[in-house]
Amino acid sequence: MTNKTWDVIVVGAGSSGSAFAVRSAEQGKRVLLLEAGRDYRSAEMHEAWRSPNPVVALMDPTAVEGMVWMGLDAARTETQPMAPYWRGRGMGGSSSINGQIAIRPPMQDFADWARQGCLGWAPEDVMPYFIKLETDEEFGAESYHGRSGPTPIYRTPEDEWGSVDTALSGSAQAAGFEWSADVNAPNGTGVSPYPINSRDRRRVSTNDAYLEDGRNLPNLTIRGDALVDQVLFEGNRAIGVRYRAGEQDVSEHAGAVILSAGSIHSPAILMRSGIGPQEQLRSLGINVRADLPVGRGLQDHPMAVLSLPLAQHAANKTPHDRHTNVCVRWTSSPDAHVNDMMFVSMNQSVLAMATANTGAEFGAYGVWLNQNDSRGELTLRSADPLDQPVVDLKMLSDERDRTRMRHGIRSLVELASRDETAAILDGSIEQENKLLFDALENDQALDDYLLDSVGDAQHGTSTCRMGATDQVDTVVDPMCQVLGVEGLHVVDASIFPSVPRANTNLAAIMVGELMADRLA
Repeated sequence: MTNKTWDVIVVGAGSSGSAFAVRSAEQGKRVLLLEAGRDYRSAEMHEAWRSPNPVVALMDPTAVEGMVWMGLDAARTETQPMAPYWRGRGMGGSSSINGQIAIRPPMQDFADWARQGCLGWAPEDVMPYFIKLETDEEFGAESYHGRSGPTPIYRTPEDEWGSVDTALSGSAQAAGFEWSADVNAPNGTGVSPYPINSRDRRRVSTNDAYLEDGRNLPNLTIRGDALVDQVLFEGNRAIGVRYRAGEQDVSEHAGAVILSAGSIHSPAILMRSGIGPQEQLRSLGINVRADLPVGRGLQDHPMAVLSLPLAQHAANKTPHDRHTNVCVRWTSSPDAHVNDMMFVSMNQSVLAMATANTGAEFGAYGVWLNQNDSRGELTLRSADPLDQPVVDLKMLSDERDRTRMRHGIRSLVELASRDETAAILDGSIEQENKLLFDALENDQALDDYLLDSVGDAQHGTSTCRMGATDQVDTVVDPMCQVLGVEGLHVVDASIFPSVPRANTNLAAIMVGELMADRLA
């Protein structure tokens, strides 16, 4: 038998991996946390990433360098070319570069998971861990919120909202959507302020919330610049990993291996290790260990955007003004899933940031499918860990999604025609969105427009789907163990059976917290 240096190796220091590694070390396990990006302390984060507006950092090459996976592209729909797919790299993973949105999925998501065979993932199972991970400044006294967890939850007061936040809130309420002060309440729906993982208007990533204090644990070792190539096996059991450190290949051994590299890189590691669709692996010269649907089932939230030409008084005054503070969760029809749609405000669009020197000022409304039926696919380009996988999201490939998105964008245009929105505009919405308006009255034309223009929300999930062991689309069982092998678990957003009806960061942290206890 191979000698174990570690009790647990955790691959990936993002939202799930940071929480899992620290909690496991607190239990007394000897934990090695490996991260492909650089290891850095909280105080060393580039100041641009602390801004309330993440676009500030995304437009600063010195901030992006080393913090974002470069060369990772995705096709959003069948008609769109490949374009960059932003994923975080380095301590904190995507929690260090995302929009700082701390929305929980509605509890209906987890009831669905349990019905689909994910035993132990019902609302009553996950709620204690949503409570454990947070300190909610406003609602911490409620039984379904936390007041002593590592992740601070903040909501921008209404008098500090941007003009687009205020306009969306006013337009939606005038249209009949109800006000809901706490979108993270078990039955939260309607118009809500975004909960934000920040303190004193500064981002708090999982590097800040978990790893900074976790470094004091004597049995937690953190290594950056460690690009994991594949899992090592002895017979049918995972015994460690091989990773690249500079020009060197390094092997480490452990009693258990936890992949928390995210919805893109966890499946890539599995496939390089011989676990995935056998036809694809054999075509790349990879020996097949387990024929599983790894990489299939990929989902994200498709989003359509309505550009708003802002009056001078309504434009953001500084780049650091918060980019969004308001969302509207709603249900598209009586027979649809609850909260299957969401409207969002954008006080300052990327276009505005790019053209600020010319005086062009734009905000935007967005609508995305909170719950969708289309499934994409992730495949390996080669067996080389330096090659990024091929990501094909296949958004709106299911007719049900196209039907709901048509309804969503038409509803968004109706909101934008209300007086509450007109008060912040200087110019014609129709002129600024001419291609959309030309297509609005014809379903096929609108489908074509949406297929050509929808973006993603960077909420990739479901590439290593969890489910009952007898289901054909299952990769991991409800204990997150990879089917057909021992000692290998996936603990991140790639295990979600489907993309949740919310931003994914809080759910990913919850998975790390829950599985650390479950595997104790």
